[in-house]
Amino acid sequence: MQRVCFELRVKPDHIEQYRAAHAAVWPDMLLALKSTGWNNYSIFLRPDGLLIGYFETDDLQASLDGMAATEVNARWQQAMADHFVGIDLPADQAFSYLTEVFNLDDQLSALDRKNSHGAIQ
Repeated sequence: MQRVCFELRVKPDHIEQYRAAHAAVWPDMLLALKSTGWNNYSIFLRPDGLLIGYFETDDLQASLDGMAATEVNARWQQAMADHFVGIDLPADQAFSYLTEVFNLDDQLSALDRKNSHGAIQ
């Protein structure tokens, strides 16, 4: 499973509208995300508009392509288009991806593997 983290910036005067939209995401959008492999998906928003998104997927490109092929995603992207700073693409095509530098579970698993092979006593 690939962990994906991205950032965008919401216009400060659009934060409440953005929050309201995400408090009641359309059911067909929720189902499309799930069916195209967006798992454990969360969005975090700072008061200044910094947005961080996180999801897990088996194949990032397949998940992006799957959503791009849905009618509901086109409608959602259009509805969200005016909320973001400095992008002229649909938001899901303008993600600025963050590189993962630490994951507790990965490091614990590596430690367990070392322990089970007698490397650490």
